[in-house]
Amino acid sequence: MSFVACAAAVCAGTAAWLTVGHERGLRRARLLLTDLGRADGEVPGAPPWERWLPRARGWARGLRGEWLCLPVAVVLAVLGESVLPLIGGALAVPLVGRRLRARERRRAQERRADGVVALCGAAAGELRAGQQPLQALLAAAGPTGGLGGAEAAVLAAARFGGDVPDALRQAAREPGADGLAGLAACWRVAVDGGAGLAAGLDRLEAALRAERDQREGLRAQLAGAWSTVVVLALLPVVGLVMGWALGADPLRVLLHTPAGLGCLAAGALLEGAGLWWAARIVRAGETS
Repeated sequence: MSFVACAAAVCAGTAAWLTVGHERGLRRARLLLTDLGRADGEVPGAPPWERWLPRARGWARGLRGEWLCLPVAVVLAVLGESVLPLIGGALAVPLVGRRLRARERRRAQERRADGVVALCGAAAGELRAGQQPLQALLAAAGPTGGLGGAEAAVLAAARFGGDVPDALRQAAREPGADGLAGLAACWRVAVDGGAGLAAGLDRLEAALRAERDQREGLRAQLAGAWSTVVVLALLPVVGLVMGWALGADPLRVLLHTPAGLGCLAAGALLEGAGLWWAARIVRAGETS
């Protein structure tokens, strides 16, 4: 009798488990079909690691490059058994971040300048195709992106009879959009004096392209100087590696002895001053 009761209990438990599992599967499929277009990619009822994996990937993509200084500092702190690398890594994060943000701003300015050149060329092409100046500007602004954040204001002035040259001069104040001031001047001359706008845009585009080619040529010539700066910055690391190869323990000497700490402080100051001075010389050559 007890065997029958146990068998019945097992069968009842199995049936209940299958029923609950079936209902859970139906509920999950229903939710999956209804939430198929969710942006976060999460599936309700999924295991925790499946829910957290998309968030971890998004966090890793949003991680900025300056935070990579911290893992390097942790490795050096573990190898040298000292907290000084952690302090140095924490101090390096804002400095490296400022450098990376400056580089991103410079790249954005270059993209904006290229967009202005493309805008002048596209507008000139539209004018030659028989479009009026306003229609040519409207047709060329969208694909080229030369107006940047001021596109809405400029296009509103063009559509509703506003002062287009003034809107272009306002847009030229943004970094990298200096060429829009020339476009505003060409527009003013064409409207007031009746001169051909297409010819003026051609000359403006040629001037902007020549300026961009000159800037790129100067950057190519200074690439060797930047390489020299990078090599000089890596020389202390090469010295540490050579010390390890010779069987010494340079981190212990630098981080745990008074003479090593003095050499580390003096070397860090000289390294920073040298990099700052070399970078200043190269940047002066870029802006000259």
